Amino acid sequence: MKHETKSMSANWHESEESHDYDRKEHVINVGDTERVISGIAGGYLLYSGLSGVGRNPVGGLLKTLIGGFLLYRGASGTCPVYTALGKTENVHRTKAMTVRSSIVVEKPREEVYAFWRKLENLPLFMKHLIRVQEHDEINSTWSADLPGFGRLIWDAEIVKDVPGFLIGWVSTEGAPMENAGKVEFMDAGPGRTQVKVIITYRPPAGDIGVVIASALNPSFKKVVQDEIAGFKERIEKVVW
Repeated sequence: MKHETKSMSANWHESEESHDYDRKEHVINVGDTERVISGIAGGYLLYSGLSGVGRNPVGGLLKTLIGGFLLYRGASGTCPVYTALGKTENVHRTKAMTVRSSIVVEKPREEVYAFWRKLENLPLFMKHLIRVQEHDEINSTWSADLPGFGRLIWDAEIVKDVPGFLIGWVSTEGAPMENAGKVEFMDAGPGRTQVKVIITYRPPAGDIGVVIASALNPSFKKVVQDEIAGFKERIEKVVW
């Protein structure tokens, strides 16, 4: 079966070595003082709107919408209006951590692909992953342990699947940390397979993103690289 999600495939460049996350930026363009004011004003308007919606439905709804917008603005540090106007003052960007690895394993390509395609196998050699639960052929839930931060859980979907040759996935909208990965499988001689892996993690904007970003340090990147290298030992022990 060959599966491709059209809404995401435009962002998936098979000829490049990274997902669109390597270029996409999360921007904080609201200053600290503005964020505090937005949070206070947003909370007041949201409460006032919800309390008065029975007496004045239109006015209550308007206050609720504005209050929600201001709360989002204060919590995330991102103002869609500023973004549309191209405001660059007070801009802070979260950086992605991208791991690239290429290994050759002593197993046929179809077997190696089948092992990776069952995403629940990934924590067997990628120890920073606590669990990957597959809900169907496309959707899954991932749990990871970040040193110095703790556990993160997010949903992901398969966006590219060429059986025996390629698997690609991305986290879904609203994930606490964006994740994308691509694994390519190529024949490297009789019974041997070259596996090329690219995995990207990007923290969200806002204060929580700063904390997560501190966990995505060079030491953690080295851990992920070593875990991918450990896949060779794991797959070569598998008896089909």
